[in-house]
Amino acid sequence: MVGMGYRTIKTAVGAGIAMWLASLFNLEFATFAAIIVIMCIETTKKRTLHTIKDKLFASLLSLVLGAIVFELAGYHPVVFALFILFFMPILVKAKIQNGFVTSMVVLLHIYSIGEVSVEIFLDELLIIAIGMGIAILTNSVMPSFKEDINQHKYKVEEKFTKIFHEFHAFLQDKDRNWDGKEIKEAQGLINQAKSIVIQDIENHLYREKNKDYYYFNMRSEQLEIVKRMVTIVGIVASSEVHVKQKGMIADLFLYISKNVRSMNIDYSLDLLEAYEQSIREMELPKSRDEFEVRANLFYLNFEIKNYLTIKKKIMDQLGAKSKLSKEQEGEES
Repeated sequence: MVGMGYRTIKTAVGAGIAMWLASLFNLEFATFAAIIVIMCIETTKKRTLHTIKDKLFASLLSLVLGAIVFELAGYHPVVFALFILFFMPILVKAKIQNGFVTSMVVLLHIYSIGEVSVEIFLDELLIIAIGMGIAILTNSVMPSFKEDINQHKYKVEEKFTKIFHEFHAFLQDKDRNWDGKEIKEAQGLINQAKSIVIQDIENHLYREKNKDYYYFNMRSEQLEIVKRMVTIVGIVASSEVHVKQKGMIADLFLYISKNVRSMNIDYSLDLLEAYEQSIREMELPKSRDEFEVRANLFYLNFEIKNYLTIKKKIMDQLGAKSKLSKEQEGEES
């Protein structure tokens, strides 16, 4: 059914349970417990807790200040309007303005009753506790994003494989047709994946960043390098000057395309080093065209090295963190 998402189901169940519990206690504004659940359930656990914190403090503040103001100035629409003008800057200053609507509902309960008593205070506190408590419990159950993240990883790697294969083919045949759509598609997949990973992180209250977060950041940085390579590959491929290193770098692109998922970056860097050495051993350019081609090949070499180094750096960091984590677990046990 359209709109029948996981969050919608949780909200419906939570709202019903909250209203039922509030009714069991014969609370005057039992339906408000359901409204609190609806307003508090967010897409992730962390966002839900932040929302609840803002609404809780704002509601308690409005309950106390509202009671004082109404008892002193009277239960009148003008007093209510002036209270809003006075109250909103306080919420903004305290950075809990997200709780404004909930706090106003609490205030309206006091206004509609027309008096303040311990019983009314307790009723409101119980309604707030039921609504926010149910929201926390309901939103504690979250779907796993692992499969979705792994699918995005696979698709991104497929795009990188295709891009580097096209670089290889283009250097071999300058008349080859390629529209470069894989670059845009890879960018879209990476952006989608980052959003999913952030959701996954926010569903783990004590987790800040994980391997998936670093992985897609790495792919994003690498893609920026790939974008810069496109123009240079085109310039080198279109040149009529025959340079041996053109074929070597084409072969290097082919190797990279076949090993996008490989963790063995050192071998790729060794191949690149051998390529660099062959450039150093070449005779000086005999023409301006040859000089330009070799200069572009040198720049292309520089960008490939950046591409590989980014991955090596991330892999080393993750390896070091994993090792440290295992050592700490060993010490604790």
